Amino acid sequence: MDLQTKKKMDARARILKALAHPTRLFMVDELSRGPRCVAELTQMVQADISTVSKHLSVLKNAGVLRGTKKGTQVYYDLATPCVMDFFSCLENILEANVQAQIDGLG
Repeated sequence: MDLQTKKKMDARARILKALAHPTRLFMVDELSRGPRCVAELTQMVQADISTVSKHLSVLKNAGVLRGTKKGTQVYYDLATPCVMDFFSCLENILEANVQAQIDGLG
């Protein structure tokens, strides 16, 4: 693997690592429906605000989310809504895995 390809794969891995947590996957799914503030996400996730803020920071640093300040609140939304295409692909994999188990191949 050449250096340019390695850098590209490393960048992809950073994004996948940011998504690789159930709470962060939930947040991304919720944000696909529209912007939310930290307080709303905290209530949805049922975690403390510092934990939710950390998750949001991880996703924002990976380029998955962006934040917009409105008054004293920061509202988060998807920086690239195409991430939901990836979620759709994941669902296809899950369905294929279930079908393989039903067919006795898994």
